[in-house]
Amino acid sequence: MPSLTDVAHLAAREQHFAVISTRRADGTIQSSVVNAGILAHPPSGEEVLAFVTYGPVKLANLRRRPQVSATFRSGWEWLTVEGTAQLLGPHDLSDDLDAEGVRRLLRDIFVAAGGTHDDWPSYDRTMIAQGRTAVLVSPSRIYGN
Repeated sequence: MPSLTDVAHLAAREQHFAVISTRRADGTIQSSVVNAGILAHPPSGEEVLAFVTYGPVKLANLRRRPQVSATFRSGWEWLTVEGTAQLLGPHDLSDDLDAEGVRRLLRDIFVAAGGTHDDWPSYDRTMIAQGRTAVLVSPSRIYGN
């Protein structure tokens, strides 16, 4: 069985690009490409797949139907992570994570997805202004070729 460690290695080979798929209200699939990475879930420490979004369609789908899949590929090799999403952001608050915790989490996800930044305060302001939300996916299944 593949693990999230395997996913992290594959993701790093292709700039952490993943196709994220959510389910619309009518049952059809909505997909988009994001940068995603693997990190420890705050506060549980459990490894999760994580990405950041502000896409209104994706967020609406995940709020109503938190099932999500993410597929990473490099060449002909691919891995898919299926699981349940937890949203943490300005419109999806948690008792476990305050605004400062969300700010740090958005940075951590950016780095886990291969990002670097020369001006973190500017990054933080942009994330707040755009209403960016962290998506943490607890995997229920990981598979690939």
